[in-house]
Amino acid sequence: MKRLFSTFLCFTLLLVAGRLQAQISAISDGQTTTAYASGPQDNIYIFCSDQGFPVGELRAQFSTAAPASFEWLKYNTITGSFEAFQSDNSNSINSAISNLQDGCYRVNVVASGVTEVYTAWVFNGWYTASASITESTCEYFQLTGAFTQADLTYTDLSNGLSMQVANTVQVRWEVGSVLQSSLLSPRIYYPPSVNSTYKMTVYDQFGCSGETEVYYESVVPQAAFVTDYQSANADAPLTVSFSNQSVNADSYEWFYFRDKNEIDVEGASQGFVSDSIMDTSIDQSPVYTYENSGKYMVKMVATKNSSETVCRDTVYLDYYIIADSSFIDAPNFFTPKGSSGVNDKFIIKYSSMKSIDIKIFNRWGKQVFAISRSNLGNYDSSGDDLGWDGKISGRYASPGVYYYVVEGRGRDDQKRKKQGFFHLFREK
Repeated sequence: MKRLFSTFLCFTLLLVAGRLQAQISAISDGQTTTAYASGPQDNIYIFCSDQGFPVGELRAQFSTAAPASFEWLKYNTITGSFEAFQSDNSNSINSAISNLQDGCYRVNVVASGVTEVYTAWVFNGWYTASASITESTCEYFQLTGAFTQADLTYTDLSNGLSMQVANTVQVRWEVGSVLQSSLLSPRIYYPPSVNSTYKMTVYDQFGCSGETEVYYESVVPQAAFVTDYQSANADAPLTVSFSNQSVNADSYEWFYFRDKNEIDVEGASQGFVSDSIMDTSIDQSPVYTYENSGKYMVKMVATKNSSETVCRDTVYLDYYIIADSSFIDAPNFFTPKGSSGVNDKFIIKYSSMKSIDIKIFNRWGKQVFAISRSNLGNYDSSGDDLGWDGKISGRYASPGVYYYVVEGRGRDDQKRKKQGFFHLFREK
């Protein structure tokens, strides 16, 4: 625990043959004046130091800076009188006293038979601070601060009554250089997910302060994750990898929601949704495959287990994972046996299809090619997936117009059909 302390030093100047400007100087941390009920007021000089180690120092001189003798007195609060403290007959220009205890000091300065009297109060003030965490939950934790300070009580020399030095004491809590609270015992909501040191400083307008630190061991997680999902080439079946980036968590639960459109339709027709969750998993960084096309949301719940609490944090994906709907497409010409090796197959393009059936006919209606597939994957752009190489019974077909019919069922459970004419060309 680090502690800073303060010292208060106060002086009053009185002159026997009429009041002069104060001839006591001090390098102080702060300064104020008394508030006597009557009569002239005295200065108060403030010095900040450690508890039990007074550092106040006064220096006095004659008003004309002539060589003088000095008799220092200290006020006795019990008897209400000044008593001898220290004498200096060196005939010097000034005299100093140091390491002063709390109290009121007076000096009689004599030069050339003239006596000047100066009076002052001296205080050694300090602060000690302490703090602890008295309660810690998933929602908040309680910082409890306390401090002690010196008693800055002086006597009104006009009537003998006790008075307090006016002093405004404030508190600040910080993490690093970031202010957290100005209350002595604040409740911190939304606790951080990382262990943190909270520093409490108590301080006043004189610049004196004391501080202490308390270590917060976090009991809350922060859920976070990213995916490798890219909207391009997102055809069903679509496999997505989830990368966990949570902080201060022990376990993770993933919730894969049903297709949003499906949920909306069910909610509109029934007035409620029976269950919006399609699947769950308990992994740190799972990989999940969306078999059907749709618009999907994901959430992850991170859990932190401590000796007294079980805290959870939930995060949702900030966008939808969209597996494209099924479709079928076909080109309107191709050039088998071409020298370029490009477009030399009649390739049926498809996406998110469960099954597909392809038939090709010549212009007289005779079937020249047929293929059927089930449990299809994504479209293979290499041309080795589904396509006609332009051969009939091992020989290249004649150039001309042909007709295709493609039927199938998509992973969105929709029936798909595509038909039309295309041209078979030969290179010259």
